[in-house]
Amino acid sequence: MAHIDYYFSLLSSFTYLAGDRFAEIAEKHGASVRYKPFDILTMFDRIGAPRPAQRPQGRQEYRMQELKRFAAKLGKPMHFQPAYWPTNAAPASYAVIAAQEAGGGDLDGLVQRLLKAVWEEDRDIADDAVITEALKASGFDPMLSMTGLLKGAELYEQNLEEGLKAGIFGAPFYIVTDTDERFWGQDRLDMLDEYLGAL
Repeated sequence: MAHIDYYFSLLSSFTYLAGDRFAEIAEKHGASVRYKPFDILTMFDRIGAPRPAQRPQGRQEYRMQELKRFAAKLGKPMHFQPAYWPTNAAPASYAVIAAQEAGGGDLDGLVQRLLKAVWEEDRDIADDAVITEALKASGFDPMLSMTGLLKGAELYEQNLEEGLKAGIFGAPFYIVTDTDERFWGQDRLDMLDEYLGAL
């Protein structure tokens, strides 16, 4: 059975566009998954890549065209310039990590609710009320946003370090750890599906 390390950011528009397709693919092939939210803005700084607002104008315009094309193709409602972006994704990421450690709920559902809050609902995922609501709706103890804070902060930083060592440079990023096969971007999910099917 394959194992996948799933590196993502709740600030990533393309992680939002991936939706629940990755979880469906992993379940289809019986792959285990470790969710690894990480600080994507710090990652850009560490690898010497410009943050979105610092990219050349042409690339910023192209990104917007890509978002609109993929949102239309995938039928995903989306605010292309969310009211709270970028925001501090750390508290919500800590909650995802704490939920994964606790178990017992719908982890991918939690991630999707937080992504939807940013990219569909114009809500601030740095707001504890938004986080606790998502935890509760996903079957987790809403107090995990507080009780999981220290462990979440530790693993959030660790995820970035492990991701950099593994060669990530964006999100979403999927690494089949058994073979070190890497897939970057929501538009590579079909390839990941095919790859897992051939193992």
